[in-house]
Amino acid sequence: MATFSRHDGVLYCEEVSLEAIAATHGTPTYLYSRSAIETAFLDYRSALSDMPHLICYAVKANSNLAILNVLAQLGAGFDVVSIGELERVVAAGGDPGKVVFSGVGKTSAEMQRALDLEIKCFNIESEAELLSLAALASASGRVAPISIRVNPNVDAGTHPYISTGLRENKFGVDVALARQLYQMADEHAALNPVGVDCHIGSQIEEVAPFVQSLECLLDLIHDLRTLGIRLHHIDLGGGLGVHYQAETPPSIRDYAAVLKAQLKDQDLELVLEPGRSIVAEAGALITEVLYLKPTLDKHFAIVDAAMNDLLRPALYSAWQDIQPVRLRDGESRVWDVVGPICETSDFLGKDRAMVLSPGDLLSIMGAGAYGFGMASNYNTRPRVAEVMVQGEATHLIGQRESLSDLWQREVIPTGDES
Repeated sequence: MATFSRHDGVLYCEEVSLEAIAATHGTPTYLYSRSAIETAFLDYRSALSDMPHLICYAVKANSNLAILNVLAQLGAGFDVVSIGELERVVAAGGDPGKVVFSGVGKTSAEMQRALDLEIKCFNIESEAELLSLAALASASGRVAPISIRVNPNVDAGTHPYISTGLRENKFGVDVALARQLYQMADEHAALNPVGVDCHIGSQIEEVAPFVQSLECLLDLIHDLRTLGIRLHHIDLGGGLGVHYQAETPPSIRDYAAVLKAQLKDQDLELVLEPGRSIVAEAGALITEVLYLKPTLDKHFAIVDAAMNDLLRPALYSAWQDIQPVRLRDGESRVWDVVGPICETSDFLGKDRAMVLSPGDLLSIMGAGAYGFGMASNYNTRPRVAEVMVQGEATHLIGQRESLSDLWQREVIPTGDES
């Protein structure tokens, strides 16, 4: 069954029309196909079934508790980058023993909580972080499992804002420093070097950058073995791209096959941190056309969703497919689909040929990753509802914020407070 399909000209997710979802939950609303999420995760698991592996879903891609719970039930691990993401995993029923903690700015409180939960591994990004974790672990009588995040200076060929494997990026350390840090960790009673880590970027469309990175890590692992340091896993991060417009990323199976060929006879567990490739194409954002504004130079379709709901087009100039929920007859015109926010960058798509009328519903496709998770309350706009589709059923998994929610945490001083 296709995740999204048309019946009598109306767009459906699984077996539910997007018109029905909008009628029940209003607009804008995010929707996610449970089946598509499960299928993508199981594709990874099946492709790697003949070798030791752990699929750690990148929580940053979409951190809704219901999605995390679906993946936890399938046995997923999780890649987190903050205490908030770690607590979400715990609240959703995830196993802390399958959590890897990434990120360049882990605080002492975050690391202590992760130590207490006995996570699988800390992905260390600097010497200062390694020393801080060692002190915390020693003081609490624990041994911290660590990997060093290596920056292999590999160009992932992606948008510069999501490229993370070049020397100019803030992430990881070079191979020479990594070797030194492993020796430090090996000699410290409160640290246990168990793996090596690398993540070169997101929305990567070719296998070659992954292979380059993997070769770099394997050379380091070999060097460490000569020093008597034997690692147990290799974490290649995430980054596999998806199809938004004209991209042709490798399939999950083809991607896994290349990695397995490189890791043959290495006696290592492979850890991957996919996010986008699990949830992006499972999701969409439904929005309503408020007004049509033709001008001499441009035709604008003004909708009720905006850059605060879906930031990718404004932030990355990202292209996402926009589909009318119901196809209609008439003369097609080329529209810029824009939101109500007072920024010229508030667009969801430009130069889209569609037959439109006020009140029509549009579906912004491929919105399951880096959509709601990057949403804000800019212009004092409530964040939208989230719905999970499961066959013929729908489940509200994220309530729409009310206006009063937006200032619930704010306080007007009375004047007599110090």
